[in-house]
Amino acid sequence: MQILLIRHGKTIQGEKNQYQGALDTSLSNNGRAALKKADQIPERVYVSPLKRAKETAEILFPEAEQQVVEELAEMNFGEFEGRSWKEMENDEAYRAWVDGLCEGQCPGGEDRAGFSQRVCRAFRELTDQALQDGLEQIAVVAHGGTQMAVLEKWAGSDRQYWEWQTACGCGWILDTARWPAGLDVSGQIGYTK
Repeated sequence: MQILLIRHGKTIQGEKNQYQGALDTSLSNNGRAALKKADQIPERVYVSPLKRAKETAEILFPEAEQQVVEELAEMNFGEFEGRSWKEMENDEAYRAWVDGLCEGQCPGGEDRAGFSQRVCRAFRELTDQALQDGLEQIAVVAHGGTQMAVLEKWAGSDRQYWEWQTACGCGWILDTARWPAGLDVSGQIGYTK
């Protein structure tokens, strides 16, 4: 089975370099204008519950019914959400988090390990179900963090979490030939004009 793992389009907060995390932000006008309808129609489209992911899926796959998976939501950055790194450069809690390689718990939010476990558990369940249903292609439209967590765990590569980051409206083509041991990354995809 082929999996299209796609990051949502641009948002106003993203354009301002602000942490969004669990904030339910919409695509910006630039983000909507930059996305284009996909050539393929996956048999199933899984989406994060956040607006920016659902709006992206509507543009890419307008004919597809979306299945919302709560656990695919972006990492909750707690008190850092809605603020940029520049605004927080002198914030002690933010500096401590960054100095800890952004792995610790954000005040009022999640830590990276817990976030990755949540996302990867949900991804495994939806992939297992799609395979059991005999599907040939699915799409997962979510977030940069979601992509990075999934690929760090299952891509069978030496690449670390941050090395899997892609631009908004872009993602990865995955193959389940080795599933559940891992995924084969067969290429990158982009749905931007």
